[in-house]
Amino acid sequence: MASQPINLSNAQLDQLQAEFAEQGYVVLPNVIGQADRTGLVEQIRAAIEPLVGPAEFEADVGYPGAPVDRSAPGGKTPRRLLHAYARSAEFKALATHPQVAQVLGRFLAGPVCVSQCHHNCIMTKHPGFSSATLWHQDVRYWSYERPELISAWFALGQETQQNGALWVIPGTHRLDFATQRLDEHLFLRPELVENQALIEKAEVVELQAGDVLLFHCRLLHAAGRNESETVKLSTVFTYHRQDNRPTAGTRSDRFPSIEMVADRP
Repeated sequence: MASQPINLSNAQLDQLQAEFAEQGYVVLPNVIGQADRTGLVEQIRAAIEPLVGPAEFEADVGYPGAPVDRSAPGGKTPRRLLHAYARSAEFKALATHPQVAQVLGRFLAGPVCVSQCHHNCIMTKHPGFSSATLWHQDVRYWSYERPELISAWFALGQETQQNGALWVIPGTHRLDFATQRLDEHLFLRPELVENQALIEKAEVVELQAGDVLLFHCRLLHAAGRNESETVKLSTVFTYHRQDNRPTAGTRSDRFPSIEMVADRP
């Protein structure tokens, strides 16, 4: 996979690590070249029509704005194409991108693996029938020895507030939330005053095509609906340190993780 220069200097890595530790997320600019993006987008469009599963549909999640069920208008709109890593050699190369591996190796301070159990998907946010994702922390749905996982959001096109870019609340990866601040589905309850104070600090993370957003599994994040006229395509993978093992018998242990190899500066 062609890309921008892979190796970052130690000074650059130190700066990124400090920013990530403080904010819970960083953006790596222009990681994926145009030719690679074009090839990936072509594969995704071919997998949408006709649909190549497995897939999750907007109607399946019941989020705000989603069709009521699969028989309703827009009910067969795909939300995610699952098992991205196994779909092609190009998606394997994307998941194990050397520059991303280098940064993750520094952030996690050890050998890094790609999880095939969480995210590992292609997000296909369609106009008209896309849903909004409420405020949540990914780690609440995952089971590992330590809550130290990082997700990489690969922007295959421009991501803006209009087409449903991610929102984050900086620094919330360092906070613990009492159960009563969450609803039954583990989303942040927006009606609570203490939660409203946090939500007021939210920032939209707008990305250019080829950028990669890295965010901590404890970072509160959300996303709006796609109000544009075109489908927004992104690919998302989650990573953990090799010695951070999933709990046996849980969703996090369904499929083996894939070890990454990071180039050194």
